Amino acid sequence: MTSRNLVFRAGTAAFDSIRRHGFAVERIGTIAGASGGAKWLVLSQIDRAIVTNIVPKLRGPVHLISSSIGSWRFACYAQSDPLAAITRFEDAYIGQNFSRKPGIVEITDKSREFVRILLADDAASKILQHRIFRTHIMTVRARHLAASEHRFLLASSLIAAASLNAISRRMLALFYERALFFDPRDLPPFFSIKEFSMQKIQLDADNLEDVIVATGSIPLVLHGVGNIAGANRGVYRDGGVIDYHLDLPHSEADRLTLYPHFFDRIIPGWFDKKLPWRKPNPANFTRTILVSPSAEFVARLPRGKIPDRTDFATYSQPGRIRAWREVVNACEALAEEFNDVMQKDQLAARLERL
Repeated sequence: MTSRNLVFRAGTAAFDSIRRHGFAVERIGTIAGASGGAKWLVLSQIDRAIVTNIVPKLRGPVHLISSSIGSWRFACYAQSDPLAAITRFEDAYIGQNFSRKPGIVEITDKSREFVRILLADDAASKILQHRIFRTHIMTVRARHLAASEHRFLLASSLIAAASLNAISRRMLALFYERALFFDPRDLPPFFSIKEFSMQKIQLDADNLEDVIVATGSIPLVLHGVGNIAGANRGVYRDGGVIDYHLDLPHSEADRLTLYPHFFDRIIPGWFDKKLPWRKPNPANFTRTILVSPSAEFVARLPRGKIPDRTDFATYSQPGRIRAWREVVNACEALAEEFNDVMQKDQLAARLERL
């Protein structure tokens, strides 16, 4: 096989096990989905491959662990017709249309509209009752000035949080509390982590929509979501603030995590994107299989990059839609290669160390 559109990397335990004994889909106990906004479009075809060729072979329960856009993707996974849900969401996301200079209210309203499209036709009950999947969503509850919707005060809190985070990631606790919304049928592997204080709230029909909106509510871009049903009073924001790429213990001792990702590296928190010294805990990924587009593949995409929020400023509206469609179409090659590796039992030969 000459194509190398994808990179497959694995933590120590997963790497050693798969290289020695091979890989069985039934060992997957977790699927992880990171924050990343429009970057998710580079994974939409792999998502289709997973729900078509991996999910039917899974042995439940399988935890879906996510923050921000990862939670929106996984809301598609756990529906009765996940392929239709992915297509519905993808069409709405690519076709989103804003005024020339959209404000925070317009963007927040559009986000709510997307989630309602995503949860159409009683999807919420399907997600909450899914036979195999257990949906767990990370958000944060903002504290002090970080809970303000006044632009100057909120911006000041972000500057302070970024500055203190550069000294120690633990300093984020001054501004945010982890808030995990979980499926109570089976608890996730990180249910009892201690790094940050963490509020734990059961997902249900009364809060699912608000939680999905909240975990994608980027500060200064969207308003937070206030007073979510079942949770402590307060303003809830993007889970990626603390758990950008989910630097958490993903897997139970005898299971593996499948992690389709935009990048071949893990960035712990949103404020760590420009901190090259901030590394994830290797123990959290020891049983994780990270699947990501290769640098060579990304270089062939429009403007040589994965879609992101800057595209709204650098493209015209028709140009952005056209470019994002080109990306999705190009990423069919990723799905084909993923299926080929899995169906021909080539994962062990393709694995690199994470």
